[in-house]
Amino acid sequence: MTSERLTPEQTEQLEAAAFRSLVAHLRERTDVQNIDLMNLAGFCRNCLSRWYHEAAQARGIALGNDEAREIVYGMPYSEWKAKHQK
Repeated sequence: MTSERLTPEQTEQLEAAAFRSLVAHLRERTDVQNIDLMNLAGFCRNCLSRWYHEAAQARGIALGNDEAREIVYGMPYSEWKAKHQK
C-alpha cells in the first residue's frame, strides 16, 4: 500500500504511532546525548519537543514549552539533565 492509497486518518494514525516509537526509543537511549543527535541527525530531543509545542500552538492547544519537553523526555527536563547529560 503506497501513501496515496492511505486515507488521511490512516496517515495520521501511522505518523502518530511512528512518533510514539521515536519518543520511546529516545527515552530508552539516554546514553545518546542531544549534541550527538544534532551532529548526526540535525535534530535532538529539544527540537522534537519544540515541534510538539509549535504543533499544539498551531491548533490552539495551550501547552507550555516545559510541558512539551516533559512529554518528549518522560520527566522534567531538569531531572533528565541531572540524570543523563554528560
